[in-house]
Amino acid sequence: MKIVFMGTPVFSVPTLEILKEDGHTVQAVFTQPDRPRGRGKKLQPTPVKAKATEYGIPVYTPESLRKGTDAEETLNLLKILNPDLIVVIAYGQILPKEILELPKYGCINLHASLLPRWRGAAPIQRAILAGDAETGVTAMQMAEGLDTGDMLHILKTRIADDETAESLHDRLSLLSAETLHETLALLEQGMLHPVPQGGDGVCYAEKITKDMSRLDFSASAAEIDRTIRAVTGYAMLSGKRLKLLGSCFDGKKTSDAPAGTLLHEGKNKLYLVCGDGGMVRLLALQPEGSKPMKVQDYLNGVRLPEGACLTAAE
Repeated sequence: MKIVFMGTPVFSVPTLEILKEDGHTVQAVFTQPDRPRGRGKKLQPTPVKAKATEYGIPVYTPESLRKGTDAEETLNLLKILNPDLIVVIAYGQILPKEILELPKYGCINLHASLLPRWRGAAPIQRAILAGDAETGVTAMQMAEGLDTGDMLHILKTRIADDETAESLHDRLSLLSAETLHETLALLEQGMLHPVPQGGDGVCYAEKITKDMSRLDFSASAAEIDRTIRAVTGYAMLSGKRLKLLGSCFDGKKTSDAPAGTLLHEGKNKLYLVCGDGGMVRLLALQPEGSKPMKVQDYLNGVRLPEGACLTAAE
């Protein structure tokens, strides 16, 4: 098929790659404009632009698809290209009705949740925060509402007990490519059957804020574990900031020590006591001024006093 691809971050790259591997004609790639990044604040292309350039695909970076000269030029270009399909994954812009209705097969979006659960901006983090047992990727026929279109194909995956937003992000990125591969195969065979989402089970994945990472040690071990894995946790230890990057919780260990206390077991295990007496095992962290590290490496380099206690981040 003749396909126009719209995507921006590294999450989108495997889906662009699968289109090329499957032999489709990617006529053009639309992505966000170059932005200043890094210490030097030099303009850097998006990961999707970099991959498209590697493939020799024409790249377009309109500031807006809905208003102004960019929007008019984009619509005219798409009319000239006359694609069979537009594929959208983490593009970062809302498509107007004129574009949604332009291709023969419309626009397909790859969304990192089991719709209608977790419509919106942060489905990966929200699934972990809510303690969901599974998530996945939904191929959706795009409509004007926020992730409200008919579902075309879904692939599911379990959320591991120690799953972080980063690790789930990477797995769902690959699963998105697999979902699109299967969706287009079904489309070409005439076996794609759209299913309306309906109203049951709808919930919204609101944006993640920095305040959500500030740990409340009076919370339960399950809540603190999910916070660490979903958005990382921030706390203070001996006056210095400590970022908690990974954890797991099995509900078996408890302690009557004050909430926030750190207890180490042997040379490799470090536990955080929580408000309900439950204990979260910490797996990775980042002390202030240091790089991220596994807990065993951290314990090899410091001597934690007996009864060391984390306090709320400043």
